[in-house]
Amino acid sequence: MPILQVAEDGWAVFATHAGAPKHPAWYHNVVAHPETIIEVGTETIPVRARVAVGEERELIWARQRAFYPRFARYEQTARKIPVVVLERLSARRPDSRSLDLT
Repeated sequence: MPILQVAEDGWAVFATHAGAPKHPAWYHNVVAHPETIIEVGTETIPVRARVAVGEERELIWARQRAFYPRFARYEQTARKIPVVVLERLSARRPDSRSLDLT
């Protein structure tokens, strides 16, 4: 899955599903349960996911397209590819559904 670092403690992933007409299953799961855990390199990181919209989405999409020009082919799909921003959770909330890393 393509991943792009968008901040010191933030990453973007793209629900391309290889250009298929439907969003991938993981996209629906992360929208329903936005607190999750990712692995970046050797680090395991608790994050909260949110779907980027508007100008933020367009800026992230443009950065990914510049980094990987073939990514532009996804602009020809019948659906607008969601961009999901993953932001590091600095502290676990009491009602959090994410896994405990301790």
